[in-house]
Amino acid sequence: MAEADPEIVAGESASEPLGSEAAAILLMLLGEDEAAQLLGRLDPQEVQHLGGAMFNVADVSEVQVNKVLDQFVDRAKKRTTLGFSSDRQIRGMMEKALGSERAENMLQRITPPARAANLDALKWMDTRTIAALVEHEHPQIIALVLAHLDPAVAADVLQLLPEEIQADLIQRVATMGPVTAEALEDLEALLMRPIAPAKSGGATRRGGTGEAAQIVNNTRKTAEQRIIKALQKLDKNLARSIEDEMFVFDNLMALDDKSMGTLMRSVDSEILVVALKGVDERMTTKIYGCMSSRAAQSIQDAIIEKGPMRLAEVQEAQKEVLSIARRLAAEGTINLGGKGDDYV
Repeated sequence: MAEADPEIVAGESASEPLGSEAAAILLMLLGEDEAAQLLGRLDPQEVQHLGGAMFNVADVSEVQVNKVLDQFVDRAKKRTTLGFSSDRQIRGMMEKALGSERAENMLQRITPPARAANLDALKWMDTRTIAALVEHEHPQIIALVLAHLDPAVAADVLQLLPEEIQADLIQRVATMGPVTAEALEDLEALLMRPIAPAKSGGATRRGGTGEAAQIVNNTRKTAEQRIIKALQKLDKNLARSIEDEMFVFDNLMALDDKSMGTLMRSVDSEILVVALKGVDERMTTKIYGCMSSRAAQSIQDAIIEKGPMRLAEVQEAQKEVLSIARRLAAEGTINLGGKGDDYV
């Protein structure tokens, strides 16, 4: 019996490329034009991830390529063409059934808004470019831009803008209602993208206290404190709502043991019993670990005795615990942890 070729043996035992590596191999098997069309449909992060994977598979073996092709064929067999070019198919059916005019009226009401794709240009811009682009625009347009960005990117852009307008922008993001077609047209014009004629008075929803809180959460600690203080002067209730969204009960996991112990001693046991109802084991283990064994056992027994409780009651008790935590942090008694301070 002839000896096996060592290269073939090695190739057969090669690991099967998965995920981004398999995608990179398939992409490199295509011509440049076809590969470019596919890349053009991806987000910036996906292009970066896939580009890195392409460098990693530069020396891929023939056996591994065959495994990827087999994997692709197997998956392709399980897919259907339903959904490909569906917009043209739906339009054709509507026109045949209703006639051109009535079909157009119906499609205007049911077609998903296409403007999101027109705002994709923001994803490809660096933060300084975005900040320079919007700096002299109306604050509502700037707020709309921030609301369309990933919170971490929006936070970077916010900090590049003048300090005196930052709190106002966060207020606008938090109170943003449905965005009109006209406002989106202004934003598209700003991004130098083609503006499709508005065929309906449809509106989209962005912003809100949750989105504003995420943006503030991603700023530096000094900027966060300054913005919240300025917001309190503009609208105390709104500032409180944003703070509530920024700091939720799960964030207490970031407290060190000393701070957690101080907080637990500052909270009335009856409130704590309700606040811990239904909390996951990781959190309760951390909290009980910062208490005496006797106190921890007492809280656990009281929770069991409480029986089922309304979620609203639990959330209200948790808000009270968080309020005490914020007060202690403001007094310098505890360190809330999480976002680090700036050092030089």
